[in-house]
Amino acid sequence: MFDTVILLTGPAEREPLATVLKKYNPQLIVQPVSTLADLKAIAPQLFARARLISFLTSIVVPNRILDRLGYSAYNFHPGPPNYPGWMPSHFATYDKVAEFGVTAHIMTQNVDAGPIVGVDLFPVPSRTSVLELEKMTFVALARLFWRLAPALATQTAPLPELPVRWRGRKTTRKMYEQMCELSPDISKEELARRMPVFGAGHLGIDLTVTLHGYKFRYVPAKADRTESPSIVPAGPAESEKV
Repeated sequence: MFDTVILLTGPAEREPLATVLKKYNPQLIVQPVSTLADLKAIAPQLFARARLISFLTSIVVPNRILDRLGYSAYNFHPGPPNYPGWMPSHFATYDKVAEFGVTAHIMTQNVDAGPIVGVDLFPVPSRTSVLELEKMTFVALARLFWRLAPALATQTAPLPELPVRWRGRKTTRKMYEQMCELSPDISKEELARRMPVFGAGHLGIDLTVTLHGYKFRYVPAKADRTESPSIVPAGPAESEKV
């Protein structure tokens, strides 16, 4: 019998998302988890009665856990179907997209590859910064969750699949790091394009350039090293032998 939702998300999103789910099903048990260790600590017999919902987390749920779930697992991805993978808003900002969005999909062994059950697209004004795009994306993702919450909280059947498929390259952390590795002969135009998107040291990944065996690392001002990157001016670099 379906009576539990395992909610995999951060501390800030945990309470409001749980409140929305319980609004549609007051008897629903919402089990919040934030880490893979939390997931592994759940009693095995609970999975058979549960549905897993992942919202804004980079945690990859092992297939052995997905297989135990009695009522499927759904992920809310902060990017549209044509931007699967890691940090989609950054790559979209670099690409200067005119449209972006968010996706809800069934979780499978392969990341951002399962059947799609919800999409919300929105226009992106020109000159939108990566920080602004991330804010717009969060609002759209919350709106998509609110729209699907009644079915997720009450229906035992899987959500209907949409006739939409994932497409485009699947971005990775390695690809992000490569965008932060600047060539010594990078053009002024390309540097100006990368700095606003990748220059804020997001997740501790800094812009670097290697010259004559030395790696120079651009470190933004401490106040600018936030979870949401912002445009920062050029500054002094640290160097280290490679």
